[in-house]
Amino acid sequence: MQFHWFLPTGADGRTLTTGMRGTHGPGHDTATSRVPGSDRHRAPDLRYLTQIAQAAEHLGFDAILTPAGTFNEDPWITCAALAQTTERLKFLVALRPDAISPTLAAQMAATFQGQSRGRLLLNIVTGGDPAEQARFGDHLGKAARYARTDEWLTVLRGAWSPEPFDHSGAHYDVRGAAVFSPPDPMPGVYFGGSSDEALPVAVRHADVHLTWGEPPADVAARLERIRELAAHAGRSVPRFGIRFHTVARDTAAQAWAAAERLLTGIDPEHVARVQTTLAGSQSTGQARQSGLSTAYRHSARTSDLEVHPNVWAGVGLLRGGAGTALVGSHQEVADRIAEYAALGIEEFILSGIPHLEEAYEVGEGVLPLLGADRAVAVGR
Repeated sequence: MQFHWFLPTGADGRTLTTGMRGTHGPGHDTATSRVPGSDRHRAPDLRYLTQIAQAAEHLGFDAILTPAGTFNEDPWITCAALAQTTERLKFLVALRPDAISPTLAAQMAATFQGQSRGRLLLNIVTGGDPAEQARFGDHLGKAARYARTDEWLTVLRGAWSPEPFDHSGAHYDVRGAAVFSPPDPMPGVYFGGSSDEALPVAVRHADVHLTWGEPPADVAARLERIRELAAHAGRSVPRFGIRFHTVARDTAAQAWAAAERLLTGIDPEHVARVQTTLAGSQSTGQARQSGLSTAYRHSARTSDLEVHPNVWAGVGLLRGGAGTALVGSHQEVADRIAEYAALGIEEFILSGIPHLEEAYEVGEGVLPLLGADRAVAVGR
């Protein structure tokens, strides 16, 4: 198994209603709107992000995911800066095919890989929020967006090949795409998506297929679908990764009390506004995440947010993207990770609120229970 952490380049804080920089689209791991009276947030300045990256490296995490989106710091520039303050940590950089030429992306990736001594991974974000897409001048429908991503990845990998690469398709007409020096090693390509349009693209291009946290039975069905598509296409099955928040403490009581505090004082009207915004997403995965908290929104019973033992859907009440958290004692969280690993999940992208403190809870309390205590391997 590999374990990665998350870099909060929008803002960080101690509650789900941490003040952000405007209205956020539903396809991101950030709050969807500004909340009056929210707690003082931690600005995503280089000093704070450096603390998180260095903590993740010290604790033995393999990589750190950096999101894309209008209200986040640019992931390329941020990670290039953080690569200078770390030695081993890899950077899982989000890339939007709608916003950059695949040949230019290939060049940037090759440069980053060389300058960082091979510490780049790529997270391909096709997008599912029409308002967010429009900010980048992208007005394609869902099927066309995934068709473009398919071509984009074809050109990206072609530009890394030893010979100049030509491609003529519906979205790109590229002649002689190449980079001065192909990246060594090739950056791993991470790709998420739950829809019928997304899964074939994942099978063709992904080294790691990502999914957001859901109950194990739902995750198992998704993984089996990918395996079936790969077999039908005669391709190898990608590795599987999953995205969860965490609330891990010494005892279960402490963890659930911390989770409850994340919802303290939340205005039901604000939850309703957020959910209305999220409902406008074209993302199948977002719809599935939002659906996990439906029972709670009808009953207001906190117990309805635990959709599987230690799997809590409370984050999705106020944030788009990953909406579930693993909540429990360090041992319980480790047990749930082991349960998902038994399904075939090999990579876990985790985060917490706030990210700096929760990194230590997971790195010191959970990973050693999984035989993943790599703090002593910082110098490897």
